[in-house]
Amino acid sequence: MKLKLFFLCLIMPMLSLHAQNNLTISGKVTDKAGQPISYATVTVKEGETVITGSITDDNGDFEVKGLAPKNYNVEIQFIGYKPYNGKADLTSGQKGFSLNKITLADEATQLEGVEVIAERSTIEQKIDRKVINVGRDLTTAGATASEIMNNIPSVNVDQDGKISLRGNQNVRVLVDGRPTNMDPAQLLKQIPSTSIKKIELITNPSAKYNPEGMSGIINIVLHKNSNDGFNGSLNAGITFAKEPKFNNSLDMNYRTGKVNFFGNVGSNFGKYYNDGFIQRFDNNSQQILDIVNDNESYLYKIGMDYYIDDNNTLSFYTNQNGTDGTGHVNTDIRYLNGDQPNVLQLGEYLTDNNSGAYNLAYKHKFAKEGHTLDFEGNYNDYKQTQHANFDTTTFETPIESLIYSDKIVDKRENTTLNLDYVNPLNEKSTLELGAEARIIRTTNDYNTQNPISPFTISHYDYDVDIYSAYATFGQKFEKFSYQIGARFESYKVKANLESNNVDPDQRLKKFDDDYMTVYPSAYFTYNLDEKNMFQLSYSRRVDRPSLEQTKPIREFSTPLVTGLGNQELEPQFTNSVELNYTKMFGKGSFTGGVYYRLINDEISRVLYSDETTDNPNDLIMSWANFDNNSAYGFELSANYKITKWWDVQPSIDFSNISQKGLVSVLRPGTTDVFDFVRREIDASAFNARMNSNFKATKSLSFLLFGFYRGGVNGIQNDSREMYKIDMGARYAMLNNKLSFSARFNDVFNMMEYGFDSRNPYPSTGVFRWESQSLYFGINYMFGGGKNRALQRKYREDNTKQGGGMF
Repeated sequence: MKLKLFFLCLIMPMLSLHAQNNLTISGKVTDKAGQPISYATVTVKEGETVITGSITDDNGDFEVKGLAPKNYNVEIQFIGYKPYNGKADLTSGQKGFSLNKITLADEATQLEGVEVIAERSTIEQKIDRKVINVGRDLTTAGATASEIMNNIPSVNVDQDGKISLRGNQNVRVLVDGRPTNMDPAQLLKQIPSTSIKKIELITNPSAKYNPEGMSGIINIVLHKNSNDGFNGSLNAGITFAKEPKFNNSLDMNYRTGKVNFFGNVGSNFGKYYNDGFIQRFDNNSQQILDIVNDNESYLYKIGMDYYIDDNNTLSFYTNQNGTDGTGHVNTDIRYLNGDQPNVLQLGEYLTDNNSGAYNLAYKHKFAKEGHTLDFEGNYNDYKQTQHANFDTTTFETPIESLIYSDKIVDKRENTTLNLDYVNPLNEKSTLELGAEARIIRTTNDYNTQNPISPFTISHYDYDVDIYSAYATFGQKFEKFSYQIGARFESYKVKANLESNNVDPDQRLKKFDDDYMTVYPSAYFTYNLDEKNMFQLSYSRRVDRPSLEQTKPIREFSTPLVTGLGNQELEPQFTNSVELNYTKMFGKGSFTGGVYYRLINDEISRVLYSDETTDNPNDLIMSWANFDNNSAYGFELSANYKITKWWDVQPSIDFSNISQKGLVSVLRPGTTDVFDFVRREIDASAFNARMNSNFKATKSLSFLLFGFYRGGVNGIQNDSREMYKIDMGARYAMLNNKLSFSARFNDVFNMMEYGFDSRNPYPSTGVFRWESQSLYFGINYMFGGGKNRALQRKYREDNTKQGGGMF
């Protein structure tokens, strides 16, 4: 009995101490209009010592747990508002202290209500996505979205502008959550960096999202003001390289009564220079490429919100993209042994493309908080016309010339209708239901004067109908939450090719596919405490072949390589599992994650001999399906404030994928006979980035950025490592209304793409672009008022990305 009393006396103080150290501080943060402020930083201090912290959720609420019975100082901060400082007394014996509703006042040193562009970019880890809020350190990294993407964790852009996420190019690129029907590489080059508000990386989307994209979704959100009165922000920049390039944007809105008009206009233009060198060792030849693109592109977004009443909002907007460009690709092929004649091809590409997206949305809020019904209709059309002229000279006796022209017209239309319903059944449970219809129509007309082409005229149709419905159910407990769901989909595709091919059996080609399938998903989140969160997720996804990958018509052409599509490509399916961890601490945050994927019917590049010509050196680059595959990797990133004047954002990522493909290999003992050989390798990719920001004074700041990409093995080529260092500065004046930026990109001029290849021929090469450049920019903000924007759902594209020569 005495022993029991002894243990009871020992344990009771420990239990009491544990209970006393589990007190809470809670509250709700809003602006002066009563609108909740999401992701405000909440810091709890004992004196001047930081104890713990949190951030507000989508409704502006926060709760800090695990506190001892003491007196605390509470500080709440958000960009554009004055900091809040309050006190919380936890010594009264109650379980918690509520600060109730906290209203943040506008920052007097900022223009009231204008959407503030942060001095540095920040990274937020949300439940299903990573959000990069674009600051001036990113917008000054380059004139276009394509040029700033390499500064974002887990994202890479190659020398042709093709984008990859976690080392894989099967990624969807959206603008304001909507597809644009444009090739992603081309789209990124058209969007001015100063028009971008934030970039969202959704690596494992749930069932309520469309299931396309093995490596996920990259959503580019453009600026949109909805402040009272007239407001605006003007950005202008110039990049000095071989020739100057210009980048400008204007973001404006006018809000009066129940109507808000908003618009964003951006443009960039200039000449871009690239060059390449390829050497083959089997025939001792060199291929020298000189590429110049003179482009003028624009983007504008205009629209309006009509606030019918507090529960009903109607909105419309349109995004318009356009480019006029002239490209010159000169290819000089030299046979150093003198056993074959040298060849010079002068290629000129005159391109005109226009893309328009038209969006109508209606949102109804029911009486219950979070109970909503959304309808959204979207229509997107795209047209690109390309006139290509080729002048090929063969330097033999006598000298021969082949001059001909091509014309390609691509047209695409995409109509999407969505209905989404969200019902919080109770405080813990939420049900989401939705339905979608997508009608996609694409056509391609090709006309060539090439005398060696098997046909001179062709017409290609590629039509897709997709109907789907989804349901998700989630529950949230004190530390644990989950969401499970499934998307049911009907998919139909029809492809038809008509041409005047010399072979009658090749004049008409048809391909049909029709199937129904289900895409399940599951999310599990565990909050160990306010500082530590774990998340486990699973999803099944699909990559459908795009128009560029399926049309059996020239995509590009050099004297030795011609790019063609494969009309009979099948979709590839992926099962993906991810585990992520987020830790918040007094001076910053840390996120880490690992993932594993199983891939069926993988779509990959193939390279084989062109049997339609007499030259054994001529090659065809196309696409094909392969068997099962797997991939895995990890990511680590952090935000850390070393001192009051120095903060850093380091990140690393690693990916490994078992690549499979067919390569054309020269048959032993022959000089012109090739065999298809199946090759499989493990391709590993490692990337590291470090962004440092230094605040010299209240008005003057500096930045230093470093980037490293390790070498990567491939089916055809082994890529060499790449690295660079950037530095920049920013100066603000007139109460931060006017700012000047400067950035020196690739200070030591080290960025280039180099490769080594074994098949079909042993070769090596390097491609260079204007990586070293000097940027100057100016930003001016004007206007006043408070923000009240319509919250839209973000959706994604429906095709696997592909195209391009390299």
